[in-house]
Amino acid sequence: MTSPVNAENSLPAGLYIVATPIGNLGDLSARAADILSRADVIAAEDTRVTAGLLRHIGVKRPMTPYHDHNAEHARPALIARMGHEVVALVSDAGTPLISDPGFKLVREARAAGHLVVTVPGPCAAVAALTLAGLPTDRFLFLGFLPPKEKARADAIAEVAAIRATLVLYESGPRLGACLAALAKGLGDREAAVTREITKRFEEAVTGTLSALADRYADAGPKGEIVVVVAPPDPPAPASLNDADAALTEALERLPASKAAGEVAKRLGLDRRDLYARALAMKGE
Repeated sequence: MTSPVNAENSLPAGLYIVATPIGNLGDLSARAADILSRADVIAAEDTRVTAGLLRHIGVKRPMTPYHDHNAEHARPALIARMGHEVVALVSDAGTPLISDPGFKLVREARAAGHLVVTVPGPCAAVAALTLAGLPTDRFLFLGFLPPKEKARADAIAEVAAIRATLVLYESGPRLGACLAALAKGLGDREAAVTREITKRFEEAVTGTLSALADRYADAGPKGEIVVVVAPPDPPAPASLNDADAALTEALERLPASKAAGEVAKRLGLDRRDLYARALAMKGE
């Protein structure tokens, strides 16, 4: 399906997901500035914040609020406009849909057959990951943890065994309690507290979760905060006693070959060695 082109600005009509700076306005890409300057309407989390960004690039464009509290009401009109107009979606800072409303807008725009374009750029979660000095090959973004103690502990327990660096957002007043809960639920892993990324007072404070919890116990820092937590340590290699115990149990229900294969897969040991040991245990 070919999208209609807005005659005034030559952009195809549809939805444009535009990433905006997380602090330093100089991080706005030339492409993002061009899209915003030519959008027929900008769906903004807070129009006052987006107005400041538009002043920075020297343009004025129509805006409409689009946030958690009005999304259900505002979405149908935006979907209708995408059929013949350029609709830009922005959040207050960073990439839309990352801990911001918007995925339903994208889903319904696609269902209606409209063009959906992403204009990538800053993201606080990824920026914090680069500052933390922790493994980046595999990571899990958690957004904001629940504020209540029991729900927060349950959420942490769900991810405790995942072998990935964890990235989450937090507010200053809740930071100390959050770090203490992470230390309790995950163990005393290495972590980093990053804040004010790309701004004048950008910092990344590293240490163990317990040390960071102590540091921020009395007063959390100001600004936008991202917490990055190292993955769990790799499990200790299985011992000979572990292998023997597992083989003894497996041999009660399986022949030696299959028992060796099962235990090798479970404990990460060499199958041939386990097979020889299984035969010895059976006296063969």
